Formats: sequence, C-alpha cells, structure tokens
Amino acid sequence: MRRRDFLAAMTATAAMPAAARPNIVLFISDDHGLLDTPVYGSRAVRTPALERLAASGTVFENAFCGSPTCVPSRAILASGLMSVRNGVEANHTQMRPDVRTLPSYLAPLDYRVAQFGKSHFQPAANYREWESVPSEIRRKGLWSDLDTAAVDRWLQMRDARDKRPLCLVVGCHSPHFYWEPASGYDPGNVELPPTFVDTPETRRWRARYYTDVTKMDQQLGEVYKSVSRRLGGNTLFIYTSDNGAQWPFAKWSLYDAGIRLPTIAVWPGVIRARARSQAMISFADFLPTFIELAGGKVPGDLDGRSFAAVLRGERAAHRAHIFATHSGDGEMNVYPMRAVRDARFKYILNLYPEYKYTTHIDGGIDLDGKDFWDSWVRKAQKDSAAAALVRRYHVRPKEELYDTQIDPHETRNLADRPEHSARLAAMRRQVENWMKEQRDEGHVFGRPHPP
Repeated sequence: MRRRDFLAAMTATAAMPAAARPNIVLFISDDHGLLDTPVYGSRAVRTPALERLAASGTVFENAFCGSPTCVPSRAILASGLMSVRNGVEANHTQMRPDVRTLPSYLAPLDYRVAQFGKSHFQPAANYREWESVPSEIRRKGLWSDLDTAAVDRWLQMRDARDKRPLCLVVGCHSPHFYWEPASGYDPGNVELPPTFVDTPETRRWRARYYTDVTKMDQQLGEVYKSVSRRLGGNTLFIYTSDNGAQWPFAKWSLYDAGIRLPTIAVWPGVIRARARSQAMISFADFLPTFIELAGGKVPGDLDGRSFAAVLRGERAAHRAHIFATHSGDGEMNVYPMRAVRDARFKYILNLYPEYKYTTHIDGGIDLDGKDFWDSWVRKAQKDSAAAALVRRYHVRPKEELYDTQIDPHETRNLADRPEHSARLAAMRRQVENWMKEQRDEGHVFGRPHPP
C-alpha cells in the first residue's frame, strides 16, 4: 500500500465512532487452496460468494495456518497456542485438558458462542462453553455436509431478549475429499500448477475438486446472507480454510500450498472494502484478536498476537515471521517437518529426511487421490519431468529454502546455493531456537515409511 493511501485509511478509521463489541462469525471451509478462487488469481474456478466478500472487505494475502492438517490447524486457531504447546501435534490427537479455547475466553465476556457444521475441534471437554448446534447432513461418501438452513433457523429463533453479542464458528465439509462428480467444469480447461503432472486423470479429478469448491462457495453465500439479514451491520465476518487442498505438495506439507490460506474479513464501516492486506497473520492470532474485540485482556502466554489493529486499518503490518509444523496423521502422512516463513523466503527443516514422504494421496484409495497419482507414476516411466516430480514428492532433503517472490510454487530449492548460505544459516537458527522455546523435541507420531 502506498504511504498516502495508508495514511488516508488511518485518518478515515480514526474519524469513525468506536464500534460496540461486534458479533463475530468465522466460516471455515475444509481443504481449500489459496489460489483456487478468482479472489487470488484463478481464471477457472467459480466462487461468486467469495468475490462478493472481497468486494465488501479486506483480502489477506499472507494468512497462514500453523499446521497443514485439520485437527492441529483448528486447535491452533481455537487455543492461540502452537501444536506442541496445545498438545495436538498429529492429526486426530487430543488437546491437553488444561488448555483453554475460544469459548472459554468469550463466554465470560458475555458472548453467546455457538458452533455449526463440521467441527474437528476436539475433545469436546475443551469446548464445553459453546453450543454445538445440530447442523450436519449425512451423505453417502461424505463425513457430513453443512445444513445452512439450520444456521438460518438458529439465528431466526434465538431469543430477541438475549442481547449478548454472538460468536459463531461455522464449518463446512467442502472441498475436502470426497469430491462429487464434476458439474459445470471441463477437465480440458482446469489450471495445473507446475507441481502437477498433466494427465487425463489429474484433469478429471481437478474438475471434481473445482465442483466441490463451488459447492463450498454456495454454502458460504447462504450463511453470509443469513448473517447479514439476521445480525445487522456490527458483525465481523471472516472466511478462511483450515489448510491447503488434498493435492501433492499441498496438504500435509509446509509449502505455501499447504499452509497459506484464503482469508477475507468483512466488517461494514470498520474494515475497508475492496482492500488487500500484506500483513502476515497466523491462525494463532485469531483467538487473541477475538478476545481484544470482545473487550477482554489478551493473556500474555499465548503464541498468538491480536491483529485487531490491522482489521481496523490502524496498522499495515503484523508479523515478520510465521512458524509452522507438521508431524503425522495416524499411520499415514508421517513425516515430521518444521518451517519458518518471512515476507519473501521460506525455510523447511525435514527432521527425518532418510524416510520416504507419503500421504493418503499415494497410499490411500482412489477417492483419496490414488487414481490420479497412479497416472503420474505411469507417465513417469517414460517422461523425465514427471519422473522428477514423483521422485521429489517422495524424497526430501534435510533442508529446503525457497524465494517465494520469484518462485511462488516453491519448485527450486536454494539450500545448496552459496549466495544463500548466510540466509540459510540464519533461518535454520530461527527454527532451532523456536523449537527450543516451544519445547518441541521433534517427536514422531506413527510409523515413518522406510525409503
């Protein structure tokens, strides 16, 4: 942002009357990649609801989850603590019982807190202060589907005498696997990043993924319409995803495709419309932000820091660095790694590079992605570029360094380049020191795959 535009934004914000404590609505999709919407540059995916949000609020270009898997990611968001400190290092593990979460902070501040749709906030004992509203539709092939009508009914039927502000967490299943048959998308016109092998199977599954992204977008639009109609203007509405999409070099990895997330915030009269923010924010920052907006005092022992001043336009920057971790997912996706990301460079430390990297995609069933993955392996038998991608997927070096500005898909590892040796050493120390601060001993959860 140019300096004069930033000063103008600050002046405009300062002229606004102090807003009363807002309603807070957080809509979380599941496995939606950053680039898979026109809001972030796609020319193939249809997401009209996201585009309407972007026209009404601020798009965050540098929002990151702390771990590229469902339960660890949401645990960071809800606790304001990174994975080692909240106890949820591997997917589907349990938060420590002494860890406080979002509802335990906001309920004492006289907020009514409710959760709808897919949760993956666990265990329930750590979230006893919120209402878990039945709002899931069970479908064949799906864990669940969001019942948006249930959200609207709850908003309509709540007691008008209850003047407490609301904090609502709404989760939808899409575009997490299972991806329904493609509708309205031509496999010949999908977008393939340079980390993909171009095969007919990849294109067919890409069209199915796009279909599910559009389905998510429809549900988002329905919830946003209900919130706008039922709650009025003093409502902060935030859209984000829990982690990147289930494609190679995305979910279950610390590349930007796994941890950098689409994030849009709307708050009429407070947040600038049609704006884009370069502020670096972490999922750990959401809880302290909500506490501050709710009028509470942010505890000093959280890993997160409030970015309320960024939302209000009072600051343009937030963090200088983002840290992220991945450990495993039961007996699959076991490949512990740690990373630090600044505004331009990303450093990844693979703690056990002697093991083979593998995930649900190559080790699961067709509905997990094995169908298109097998087509990559077949093509790799005759195509050297495909072979290089398949090998890179399975075999990782101990250290990786990327210039995300000139190499946004992180395809060129700079760790062995002499001109980057000082940066490599500095970012390595950052990760090592951060692990010591977190008391992160790099534990392995599950059984790593042999080379």
